[in-house]
Amino acid sequence: MTPAQAALAVGIGLVSGVLAGLFGVGGGIVMTPAFQTMLGLPPIVALATPLPVIIPTAVAGAFRYRRVGEIDLPAAGWMVAAGIPAAVIGALATEVVATGLLLMVTAALLAGQAVGIVRGAGRPVREARRSASPGTFLAIGVVAGLISGLLGIGGGLVMVPAMAGFLGMPLRRALGTSLAAIVGMVVPGTIVHAVLGNIDWLVAAFAALGAVPGARLGAWIALGTKERTLRLLVGGFMFVVAVAYGVSEALRLVEG
Repeated sequence: MTPAQAALAVGIGLVSGVLAGLFGVGGGIVMTPAFQTMLGLPPIVALATPLPVIIPTAVAGAFRYRRVGEIDLPAAGWMVAAGIPAAVIGALATEVVATGLLLMVTAALLAGQAVGIVRGAGRPVREARRSASPGTFLAIGVVAGLISGLLGIGGGLVMVPAMAGFLGMPLRRALGTSLAAIVGMVVPGTIVHAVLGNIDWLVAAFAALGAVPGARLGAWIALGTKERTLRLLVGGFMFVVAVAYGVSEALRLVEG
């Protein structure tokens, strides 16, 4: 790796870290395409390499949310309990499953939940865990874990919209809870992909140098933003990601 490539990896990590702390995601949605297009990593390596970066990134972001009491630890625990085995299955399935259709389905679901988050900007939120059973969080964890293992992301793209949109959890708490769950969610996928030899550890190390401080910065921004504005930002971000996923996979299917 050249010094320029190392600096680029740090920069990619910094951007992904800010997004992780601000939007409660792992950052793989930025790192995977950037690693592939800007650093020239093979697709499966670009998909797997963000996973070990996501762990310290999520820890850094979650720590800031925890300091102000914006993490629902029981909810995170239920999602992790279901998400860990699901993430293992998802990671193993990358060897045999074409992810195109899954990405399109995920994009459609994400777009719907993103709209729900934005619509919630104009009305008061309710306490999610008063009406949501552990089974609900287990179900969210299963879906998030499968997506995490299959796509090399933290699962926040599933957890944040589900908690803040479907369950109506206060958005800051949803972001913090998502980051806390991501810490456990990506460990099995990281181990599986490491065993399969899909991780470029040098790229991951440089990316982590930027991602960790970036996550703290992103969390600081989110915690200082009003709920209504934050919902507009997060919902808008999720919707853009959903459209990007859907369009890219639709074009790939047409071209293929």
